[in-house]
Amino acid sequence: MGDSFDDRSKGWTASEEEVIRDETAEVIASEHHKLGLPAAISLIVGNIVGTGVFLLPASLAAYGTVGILAMALVSIGAIALAVVFGRLGRRVPAGGGPYAYAKDAFGEFPGFWNAWSFWLTAWIGNAAIAVVWVNYVNYFLHWDSAGAQMALALVALWIPALVNLSGVRNIGAFAIVTTVLKFIPLIFVGVVGLFFVRGGDFGPFNATGGNWIGALSTAGALTLFIYSGVESVTIAAERIKDPARNIGRASVYGVLICAAMYMLSTVAVFGTVPHRALTASSAPFADSINNMFGGSVGGGIMAACAIVSGIGAINGWTMLVAEMPMAAARDGLFPGVFARESRRGVPWVGIVSGTALTSLVTLYNYFGTTNGFNKILLIATFTTVIPYFFSACAQLFWLVTGARAVSGARLGRDLAVTSVAILFAFWMTYGAGMEAIFIGFLMLLVGIPIYIWTKAKRGEYGPGHEALTPPSGRAP
Repeated sequence: MGDSFDDRSKGWTASEEEVIRDETAEVIASEHHKLGLPAAISLIVGNIVGTGVFLLPASLAAYGTVGILAMALVSIGAIALAVVFGRLGRRVPAGGGPYAYAKDAFGEFPGFWNAWSFWLTAWIGNAAIAVVWVNYVNYFLHWDSAGAQMALALVALWIPALVNLSGVRNIGAFAIVTTVLKFIPLIFVGVVGLFFVRGGDFGPFNATGGNWIGALSTAGALTLFIYSGVESVTIAAERIKDPARNIGRASVYGVLICAAMYMLSTVAVFGTVPHRALTASSAPFADSINNMFGGSVGGGIMAACAIVSGIGAINGWTMLVAEMPMAAARDGLFPGVFARESRRGVPWVGIVSGTALTSLVTLYNYFGTTNGFNKILLIATFTTVIPYFFSACAQLFWLVTGARAVSGARLGRDLAVTSVAILFAFWMTYGAGMEAIFIGFLMLLVGIPIYIWTKAKRGEYGPGHEALTPPSGRAP
């Protein structure tokens, strides 16, 4: 009787209360299966820190210690971009990342083009990560044939695909584990290595013999590649708990962690490996550990770290290669098949098709061309720049059109940060080079017929299509 009286006093029937209870349980269960702040930060760090960082100090050493300055400047640009994504993520927390921001600010077609560009980035970039991953696995296996290396690359691609297909909770757990395993050794080199630094090992400020500004720009172009992935949680926003709050926090915290780790470890490697030896090194972190403690165990340790780092990065990017087209498909701008979810709540079509396309690009690297890795990496860098640029411009558009009332001081701060992010995107474009820009732009153009076909499937034929509708109401 007491229960019935309580129900009536609230104005609910027993059946209505049961429905409300079920809906509340569903919401709680849904939140339980989302990624919390630690997992979101791990997704950011895991996607940014791939395999390139393990070779970067040797590449920068060829330009001198000006490379450290270049990394500092690029890190500032990446932090500015993370702040912009955090602001945009609070304003548009539903998911889709750069696609959603461009669509919200500039309309449907710019939104589609950003989704298309990022989709290209995700599956092309995974091929580059897989190629470097194979090189580190071969530190132990020494498989020389292209066929054997291709088989290893396919293992690197399809194991993360299976993890993604198994559900969101496993994706988050995998991201946390792989991030911790690769973060600890890198920060160990960065912190402990500072106690072994020798001033004479750093070499000249400008080792190119030319203008130091030119050396700074070229070194910066190399460094730009290592920050791809700063937008990760904005794309998977609907998989994040409390996205309006956690997107910004995860973006900024994740990039700050990566920037600190990059700077410390690069300085430590520069100061523990003589400059001439560092420029010729194929495993600079291993050489650094060997110089600190003697012996050759460092090579195996760092190769293992690179293997863990690479597989973790592929795991995170495999998630994004499906999340972006799913968001666009739900809005009718990508083929509807990309919006399908499995019983575990994951967009399985995007995962499988993206991994299959990455496998083809990897095949191209091993059997299609010489120096394919560099071409793949540069094209992926260019297609990354497009969503970054549009996102920063979306924030600028929102600020200058007076879409919200803010104080003058805050407006000035937001405009300054947004301007840095826009300049950062321009610099990334320059670093990609002419060939990558040309090929990447052609790939962007391929998306336009896909957009037209998708619009036609929805029965939309342009602004004047109403005039083409016959009196019966049926489309011609």
